[in-house]
Amino acid sequence: MGWWLVNADTLAGGRFVVSPLAEVTASLKTLERGSAAHPGERAWLDTYRPAYRARLAADPAAPLLVRIGLCRSWNADFLTPTPAGDGGQSFEEELAWIRRTPPAAARADLAFSLGGGPLPAELERDDLPRLAAELLEWVWTETVLPEWPRRRRVIEADIVARTEQLGRGGWAAALDTLRPEMRWLGEGRLQINAHDHPPREISGARLLFVPVTPRTGWVSWDEPHRYAAVYPCAGALAEPAAAQVPEALGALLGPVRATVLVLLDTPKSTTQLVALTGQALGSVGRHLKILLDARLIHRRRAGRSVLYYRTDAGEALVGAQRE
Repeated sequence: MGWWLVNADTLAGGRFVVSPLAEVTASLKTLERGSAAHPGERAWLDTYRPAYRARLAADPAAPLLVRIGLCRSWNADFLTPTPAGDGGQSFEEELAWIRRTPPAAARADLAFSLGGGPLPAELERDDLPRLAAELLEWVWTETVLPEWPRRRRVIEADIVARTEQLGRGGWAAALDTLRPEMRWLGEGRLQINAHDHPPREISGARLLFVPVTPRTGWVSWDEPHRYAAVYPCAGALAEPAAAQVPEALGALLGPVRATVLVLLDTPKSTTQLVALTGQALGSVGRHLKILLDARLIHRRRAGRSVLYYRTDAGEALVGAQRE
């Protein structure tokens, strides 16, 4: 297996960050794969995949770049740069890292992803970093940016939930559910995948965890400074089903307030609650204040959003009505 050796200080300094470039790269993988993980993703693919296929057809090197660089067992390193430690970079700032890749390094990374064999003739060129950056920029502008505020809310909600899980159960609880092959093994050992690679000592580096909405993930590093694990966040980009509110809970709290409490099984912003309940912003705000005062929910800032989620008391109240 592949695993990292992490000391206590590095683990304690680990943080969850938002990366627009990681979201775009994961979306590019999804566009190429063509299979959807949930109905919301199916609708997104149906909308954008025809244009994506047409975009690839414009340059014979582009399909090979994606299939070799992002769709094999090992990503080409230059296509998946490690985010900065604060996670505050814009998409354009992150994309600049790819544009600055020396052409020889890009070809070497692709050859490694291919298994060490010679590259196809179409990829023996010096403008691969430019080609990759332009393709990622197209995916961002045409397919991700139109719904980036919504995606960012899903990502930030996941970060809040993971942070809460970390506080309750420690790193083992938070990490064991990030990716199917990731496990906290104890004694400073973090399993990151099933590859048969020697352990990598990363103590003293910045350890980053990067949620993305598509169902994919990978690891990357800027040795020896930063190491990152990109993972699929828990919230899907699908319209949730109508909240099922127990009749007794609705009678106790009122139907709208009970609906808000039920919806907060995962962290959500006021904007999301307005969309899901159909209530006005002021109405949702009043119900949230009452639930906060009753200590049935907590709130926490995540980036630009304030997210609300149930407390233990809120969980117990909802759970008791369903028994």
